[in-house]
Amino acid sequence: MSLGRNLITVSIVAAAVAGVAPAYAQTDPAAASATTAPPTKKVIRKQNHQLEIKVRHALTATKHLDSSGVVILARGGEITLLGEVPDASQIPVAASAASKVAGVTGVTNNVRVSEPGN
Repeated sequence: MSLGRNLITVSIVAAAVAGVAPAYAQTDPAAASATTAPPTKKVIRKQNHQLEIKVRHALTATKHLDSSGVVILARGGEITLLGEVPDASQIPVAASAASKVAGVTGVTNNVRVSEPGN
């Protein structure tokens, strides 16, 4: 009797396994176009803000650069540096440090030397 039950069980399992068809991923044109949709304004603002943070970190980590008076604006990989530094030698240093950050495609350097008394 035990052998009969085992054969029945094996037969049922074999039939179940044989009846399972492989599943294949299907391409859905609507789903494919959804992944290539342009980013929303919110996503773009977040990406710009995160790039500004990365550039700020690079400037503050650069030795012999006082970037406390520098404002950083990011727009689609383009960085604009505004503000003041204590001496003229720091202006190219700021631009160089910003240009080395991953994701930066260009740097506009509008940094100037701070005037005494201001």
